[in-house]
Amino acid sequence: MELNRRHLLGSALTLSAMQLFPGISHAQARKLVFATFTGSWEEAHRDVLVPAFKKATGQDMLLDAMLSVDQIAKVSAARNNPPIDVMLHDPGPALTAVRQDLVEPFPVATSKNYKDLIPEAQDPMGPSMFFQVVGLTYNPEKIKTPPTSWADLWKPEYKGRVGITNLNSTLGTGFLVEIARMHGGSEGNVEEGFKAIEKLKPNLAAVAANPGALAALFQQGQIDISPGNFNAIQILKARGVPVEFVAPKEGAIAFKTSIHIVKNSPNKALAAQLIDVALSPEVQGKLMQAPYLVVPTNAKVKMEGEIARVLAKDTAEMKKKFVFQDWKKINENRSSWIDRFNREIKL
Repeated sequence: MELNRRHLLGSALTLSAMQLFPGISHAQARKLVFATFTGSWEEAHRDVLVPAFKKATGQDMLLDAMLSVDQIAKVSAARNNPPIDVMLHDPGPALTAVRQDLVEPFPVATSKNYKDLIPEAQDPMGPSMFFQVVGLTYNPEKIKTPPTSWADLWKPEYKGRVGITNLNSTLGTGFLVEIARMHGGSEGNVEEGFKAIEKLKPNLAAVAANPGALAALFQQGQIDISPGNFNAIQILKARGVPVEFVAPKEGAIAFKTSIHIVKNSPNKALAAQLIDVALSPEVQGKLMQAPYLVVPTNAKVKMEGEIARVLAKDTAEMKKKFVFQDWKKINENRSSWIDRFNREIKL
C-alpha cells in the first residue's frame, strides 16, 4: 500500500508539473536536483531537508554541492536544458543570477510558508532560506586568549597559523570588503583590503577553495584561526574538534542566503515545493538546532539555544549587532577582484 501511495503521489506530481508547465514532457520530469553549498550546508540539507521533501512529496531528490559561482556557470552553459533545478545563493551571486535571467519567480500566491518569512527574507525572485553569520573562529587549545578584532589575524604570534578562503566564496569576498572598510575603503574600493592581505601573507598557512575546505583545515590541525561561518564551526564542535566562534568588535558579517527556481527547469512544480518545504517552520526549526545551528528566516521559529546566546535573540537584535554589506555595489567589481586575488595571493 505504501509503494502504491508513493507511486500515485509521484505520478500526480509529474502530471501536475506537465499541466502547470506544458512544455515539459513526461521523460523530462527527471529527479529534482538541488545545488546546495559544500561542507556543513550539504550535511544539514541531506539530514533535514531531503527527508522533509520526501515526506511532503513522496519524491527523491539529488544534492549537488558547489559554490554559487559554479552553479551560475553550469546553468549558463546549458540554459535550455539546465542540469540544476534549484539554486542556493548568497547576495552577490543571487543578484547575478537574476540579472542574467537564470531564475524565475517563486509562486508566492500558492506558497504555504512565504507569508511567514520576515520582511527582509521576502523576495519573489528567490526567498531567503536562512542567514549566514561570519566572524572569527579559533582553536582554544592553541589560542588561549580569544581574539576580539579582525586585526588580531595580523598578530606576529599567529605566523603560519591563519587560514582564509579565496574570493570565489562569499566568505572570502565579505572578509576582503570588511578589511578594506577597516582601513578606510568601501564596497566600491577594496585597494586597502588587498594591501592588508598582502601584509597577512607571513601569517597565512592556507588559502582554502571554499568554506567547507577551510573548516576541514581546523579538523586536520593545519590552521588555528580564521574568518569563518558560525554554523560550520558548530558542526565541527559537535564532532569534537576544538574550535570556537567569536563576533569581532567591528561586528560580525551577516548576509541572507536565497533559494531559486532555475529557468527552464523540467521540474518547476517540484522545485517550488522544495523551496516551500525549506521555508517551513518545521525544517527551519530543525536546522536551527545543534549541530547545524542555521539562523532561520521564518518568523514562526523562535531563536534559541546557542544562536540566541552567541548571535542574537531575534532578527531585530541581529540587525543592530551585525554588519550588512552592499552586495549590489560589490558585484560591480567582484570578478576583477577574484582575478587579482588569484594572481597576487599565492603561498
